[in-house]
Amino acid sequence: MERLDKILALHNVGSRKEAGALVRAGAVTVNGRAAARPEQKVDPEQDEIAVHGRPLTLRRHVYLMMNKPAGVLSAARDKNAPTVVDLLPPQLRRRGLFPAGRLDKDTEGLLLLTDDGGLAHRMLSPKSHVYKLYEARLDRPAQPGDQAAFAAGLQAGELSCLPARLSWGEDPCLVQVEVREGKFHQVKRMFHAVGKEVVALRRLRIGGLSLDPALSPGQARFLTGEEVEKIFLPQAVENPTA
Repeated sequence: MERLDKILALHNVGSRKEAGALVRAGAVTVNGRAAARPEQKVDPEQDEIAVHGRPLTLRRHVYLMMNKPAGVLSAARDKNAPTVVDLLPPQLRRRGLFPAGRLDKDTEGLLLLTDDGGLAHRMLSPKSHVYKLYEARLDRPAQPGDQAAFAAGLQAGELSCLPARLSWGEDPCLVQVEVREGKFHQVKRMFHAVGKEVVALRRLRIGGLSLDPALSPGQARFLTGEEVEKIFLPQAVENPTA
């Protein structure tokens, strides 16, 4: 059971204060009856909540898409540096959200935050074949030999990597790489193994879910049910244009 105003704020109705004002104005019903007070306890799994007559689709779990900016840690909390959870509004920071997978501090782009540990484990497992698409700016042009090395599954120092997809267009210093693992500094270490350094890195897609171009760095929004399902859609291999 949770407070009604907390549930309303979590579902983007407004802040806790604004949600409380709606309840007191008689705009919120629980199971067809006007809510008594903002602190009223409700069961998100059983109760039907409506605002101005429109039912809310209550979420058992929260799934957020964030456009992660550089300079922020992919962590729930840290004593010494700002984290992606710190960028969220207060009602979501109290939800127990965590990043599903990590991006390096200086890496930007698509990051999922959730309180669903089962989905996070499934998404991150190499057995699920959920590819993550990155755009990388390199200090030196990519070569066809790099493509073959990535496809074969290269050895990056002590790191053994599964086969990955590498492609590029007219600019061989601006490449796209797809991996289905999330090992520490993996993309950077893979390019280092073939004699290149990553100057900038941005994640564009997880499975079939692409970063919303309307999200500015640091912004986040709820995912729809269809978007959550897209995470596990298989992606076709694109022919490189190198």
